[in-house]
Amino acid sequence: MVGSANLNIMIKAARAAGRSLVKDFREVENLQVSMKGAGDFVSKADIAAEEILKEELLTARPTYGWLAEEGGAIEGVDPTRRWIVDPLDGTTNFLHGLPHWAVSIALEHKGQIVAGVVFDAAKDEMFYAEKGAGAWMNDTRLRVSGRHRMIESIFSTGLPFAGRADLPETLRDLARLLPVCAGVRRWGAAALDMTYVAAGRYDGFWERNLQEWDIAAGVVIVREAGGFVEAVEKGGDVVLDGDVICSNERIFDNFAKIIRG
Repeated sequence: MVGSANLNIMIKAARAAGRSLVKDFREVENLQVSMKGAGDFVSKADIAAEEILKEELLTARPTYGWLAEEGGAIEGVDPTRRWIVDPLDGTTNFLHGLPHWAVSIALEHKGQIVAGVVFDAAKDEMFYAEKGAGAWMNDTRLRVSGRHRMIESIFSTGLPFAGRADLPETLRDLARLLPVCAGVRRWGAAALDMTYVAAGRYDGFWERNLQEWDIAAGVVIVREAGGFVEAVEKGGDVVLDGDVICSNERIFDNFAKIIRG
């Protein structure tokens, strides 16, 4: 697929950051896994990847705004367009030598996400979409799954850790969902979870208390693959609220009803 100039810029930037992270990932596996040693190393890898993305994206489009996990926000000369970036989604996986993490880039125009790229550099899988142009993984067109029975469907989520206050709510979700589905997975990278829904690998995904950079690219990729994406709070804004439910159209109502309680 040949995309717009902006999409090609995003893909080029994601590949550049991904190359840097893959090199560092080979090193992190050799480090003694400690909160100080490995954690500091991963932080440096994360920041280095963000600097690459900033250089690539803001050099190509210097008037655009910027929002990223490490570097915060930059107001653009053009107030209608903004890059939303997560240089390393799945940091804990990266820290532990697990090859399930990604670079995530979204382009926002007038408050709407119009393009998204999620690059799984460890597996060389580039997920991308533009509003109105479909969703793709490398050269393959993506479509959400066609399953229509909850009992045959697999879902993904994030599980709260380290004393987060939303643990009871998530446990209630699981208590309602597990008896009526084929399983729930927790792989620790929200951006990839959403692209896996777009690819039909998962039938649905939900999670609360995410950040804009965790969700933004996945929103347009799932929608362009034919999926439904909404906030957990009905009528809310997915990206701003940080609470998301997505799945194929056939199971969405039943799935959302369970999560919304």
